[in-house]
Amino acid sequence: MTQETGGFAALGIHPAVLAAITAVGYEEPSPIQAQAIPVILAGHDMIGQAQTGTGKTAAFALPMLSRIDPARREPQLLILAPTRELALQVATAFETYASQLPGVGVVAVYGGAPMGPQLKALRQGAQIVVATPGRLCDHLRRDEQLLSTVKHLVLDEADEMLKLGFMDDLEVIFAALPESRQTVLFSATLPHSIREIAEKHLREPQHVKIAAKTQTVARIDQAHLMVHADQKTAAVLRLLEVEEFDALIAFVRTKQATLDLASALEAKGYKAAALNGDIAQNQRERVIESLKDGRLDIVVATDVAARGIDVPRITHVFNVDMPYDPESYVHRIGRTGRAGRDGRALLLVTPRERRMLQVIERVTGQKVAEVHLPNAQQVLDARIRKLTASLQPLLAEAEASHGELLDRLTAELDCSPRALASALLRKATNGQGLTLAEVEREQPLVPGVAVPRERRERSERAPERGERSSVHRERRAPMPLPEGRVRCRAALGARDGIAAKNLLGAILNEGGLARDSIGRIQVRDSFSLIELPEDGLERLLGKLRDTRVAGKQLKLRRYRED
Repeated sequence: MTQETGGFAALGIHPAVLAAITAVGYEEPSPIQAQAIPVILAGHDMIGQAQTGTGKTAAFALPMLSRIDPARREPQLLILAPTRELALQVATAFETYASQLPGVGVVAVYGGAPMGPQLKALRQGAQIVVATPGRLCDHLRRDEQLLSTVKHLVLDEADEMLKLGFMDDLEVIFAALPESRQTVLFSATLPHSIREIAEKHLREPQHVKIAAKTQTVARIDQAHLMVHADQKTAAVLRLLEVEEFDALIAFVRTKQATLDLASALEAKGYKAAALNGDIAQNQRERVIESLKDGRLDIVVATDVAARGIDVPRITHVFNVDMPYDPESYVHRIGRTGRAGRDGRALLLVTPRERRMLQVIERVTGQKVAEVHLPNAQQVLDARIRKLTASLQPLLAEAEASHGELLDRLTAELDCSPRALASALLRKATNGQGLTLAEVEREQPLVPGVAVPRERRERSERAPERGERSSVHRERRAPMPLPEGRVRCRAALGARDGIAAKNLLGAILNEGGLARDSIGRIQVRDSFSLIELPEDGLERLLGKLRDTRVAGKQLKLRRYRED
C-alpha cells in the first residue's frame, strides 16, 4: 500500500497508531479504510462488505487499536477468523500497528498449537485476542468468564466461518460476550445466514460496501490453456521453463495432489513444497516463512491450506486443478497482484471444464484469454536466456581469477578452450538439454502411454482421492435414511463441477442449519442427493429457493424414491 499520511491523520486515529503505519509506508487510506474507520471510531456497529486484498484488516485494526486502553490488562478486543492462517495474519498485522502503543499485547488463539502459551498470554492480560471459533470454545469450556471484559468484537470473513460449519461455535461465543459491546462484521457476501446473525447480534449497524470483485483481479494478467488431465504435470513443468516468476503458488484440489506435484517439481530442481491440511501447523508456518525469504520459490497448496497467505514475492498463481466455484478462483488469484502490484494467473482447463471457465468469466466480468503451451523452441530459448543471465555477472572477474587454470586444463586435457568450455557448460547445466532435439526428446507433452478416452473422462469427472464428495453411478440405490431425515434432490452434480463441500457450504450459509443436522451428501453425475431434517423442511426449501452454487441454481426439492 503506497499512499498520503495526511489521509490517515484526517480520520482521527490514535497518534501512536498513525506513527506505526507511517513507519511501514502507509499513506493514503484505501476505499474500505476511508469509509469504515470513522464509523468504527464513532462506536457504531458495522457490516463491511469487502474482499481479501482491499485493506480490510487495517480498516478495523486501526480504529479498534485507537479505542484500546493499554492500562487495562484484560481482553478488550476479540477478532474471530475462520482459519489458523488468517488468525496469524491478522495477529501479525495488529502487532505491527500496535508497535508504538506500549503495554498493548496481542495473542493468537487457534487449533493445532499448544494451549499452554495461549493461556499464559491470556492470563497476563493481552488486550487483543485473535481467535478461530473452535479453539476459543475450547478455552471457554475451561473459563466461562474469559470474554467478560471484551468491549469490541470483529467477525472477519464471516461467510467463510459459516461455510466451515462454525455456526454453533459462534452462538456459544456470542453468549459468553457482554451485551454492551461494539460488533463489526466483515464478509465478502451477505447470504441469508449472515443477515440473520446481523439482525440478532448487531445493534443498528451501518453498512459499508466496497465493490471489489473485479478490483481484486484487475491488475492480474489472466490466461487459460486447454490440457487433458493426464498432461497437467508435464504442462506445469513446461510452463515453468518460460514463465519469469519470483515466487509461485500452484493450487490443486487434494492433499495427495500437493505431494505428487511438489515431488515432481523438486525432482526437476525447483525449490518447492506442499501445503495441505495434514501438515502440522509449525511446519506450515515454516513453509510460508521459507516462501517469504526465498528458501522456497513454489508452494503447491489446497484452497483451505492457502488461506491467509500474503507474500509480496508471489508473482504467479497456477490453477493446476479447476476451482469448484468462481469465488474460490478470485480468492486464489488474489494471492498475487495485491496492493497495487502486477501478477499473472494461469488456469489449466480440461475439455469437460469449459463450462466452469465461462462461469468464472461471467462472475469476474473479465475474459480469461487462451494461451498455448510453449513449444520446444520457446523452451530452448528460455533456457539459454537463463544460462546467459547466470553467466553475465561472472565475466568481469572470471579471466583474472581462472585464466591460468583454463590454460593449465587445456594443456593437460590436450583440448581447445572451446571444447573445455563446452564440457564445463554441460557439467554446469546438469546435462539439461540445450539443443532443439534434446528438448523435444526429454519433455514430451503427451505421456508415453495413452489413457483411453472413457477412463480419462471418468477420472476428470470424479473427485480425486481424499475429497469428501462421493460420486456414484446414476442407478445406484440410495442408502436407508436415519429416523427424522428425508432425502432431497439438487439439480447439480459432478458434471457441473460440484463437490459435496460446495453443497454443504451453500445449505449452511443460506439455510441457517447446524452442521450435524445435515446428513449424507451423494454427488452423482447429473444431480445430488442430500439428507435433511424432516422437521421444518418446507420452510428450509423456501429459504433455498434462489440459492446458486457455481453460478447455477440449486433447485432443491424432496426426492421421491419410486
